Amino acid sequence: MGNELPFEKPIIELRQKIKELKSLSVGKGIDFSEEILRLEERCRQLEEELYNELTAAQKMHLARHHQRPTSLDFIGTIFTDFMELHGDRLFADDLAIVGGLAKLNGVPVTVIGHQRGKDTRDNIARFFGSPHPEGFRKALRLMQQANKFGRPIITFIDTKGAYPGNTAEERGQSEAIARNLREMAAFGVPIICVVIGEGGSGGALALGVGNRVLMLENAIYSAISPNGAASILWKDASRADQAAEAMKITAKDLLEFGIIEEIIEEPQGGAHRDLEFQAEKIKDGLWKHLQELKGLSPQQLIEDRYSKFRKVGYFQMAEAEAAENGEGSALPAEAESQGQEAAPTLHSL
Repeated sequence: MGNELPFEKPIIELRQKIKELKSLSVGKGIDFSEEILRLEERCRQLEEELYNELTAAQKMHLARHHQRPTSLDFIGTIFTDFMELHGDRLFADDLAIVGGLAKLNGVPVTVIGHQRGKDTRDNIARFFGSPHPEGFRKALRLMQQANKFGRPIITFIDTKGAYPGNTAEERGQSEAIARNLREMAAFGVPIICVVIGEGGSGGALALGVGNRVLMLENAIYSAISPNGAASILWKDASRADQAAEAMKITAKDLLEFGIIEEIIEEPQGGAHRDLEFQAEKIKDGLWKHLQELKGLSPQQLIEDRYSKFRKVGYFQMAEAEAAENGEGSALPAEAESQGQEAAPTLHSL
């Protein structure tokens, strides 16, 4: 198929053998039907074993797959009447962020997402899905408009992080991200966020302050990319796979931590195998959570969002004297009852 990842090599080889046997069967008139059936069953079993037991590193590579559906792919499949809006009204139109008005099952919504390119030229134009400040400000402009007119906000998260270059810093990258976090926390409309690929660092968080955060099965979400973590820890970005295993970045991990509310099933082999199936699963999740939130008042939505993020992670507090004397427990009673170990810092994204 030309888009397989290295860990899928055993399946690729088995499929090739099946293809060769079928070709021989037709060309030579030899009956290989029993052997073909046996190999096809073995291939099916191998696929189930492989894709049901993916490591964090393997999921990282699936999340970064060059054919993985993008925000625009899902917007075009899930929503109707999409009208893209451009520009931040301050500097420029950042193509790494797309957004506009659309309808979900007939309900008007504002949808915004990170957008990677489909090829080299497109990736360069879109900065490989890493927004500049004007991208975050465009997203904020659209969210403010949605809040004004009472439209639910849906965001698709898929970025390795905010653009790290001098141009972004000169135009106020950190301020733009911080403003999005603050403003999203106070909007009186439902906000549902979906991590569809790689959710990395502040670039992801700038679209991630929602009442509900959903995540595709093979997506990843972290405060720093595994490559960045490996560069800091071991001065070697090539050890990203090792970092990924240690960072707890998979959907399963984050569901256990309370950072996300739901894992959305992917087709076997990843979202790029079946766009229609994946879009339908996302649409079902969005609609379910939108129905749960639509009855809440603006103030209740703000309180719900605050409560969600307030419960993420756990921290320890200790009296200075008790800490010096080694007395008392440094872990809250609730955490102790759950058998958690004390940690010196806040554990969350």
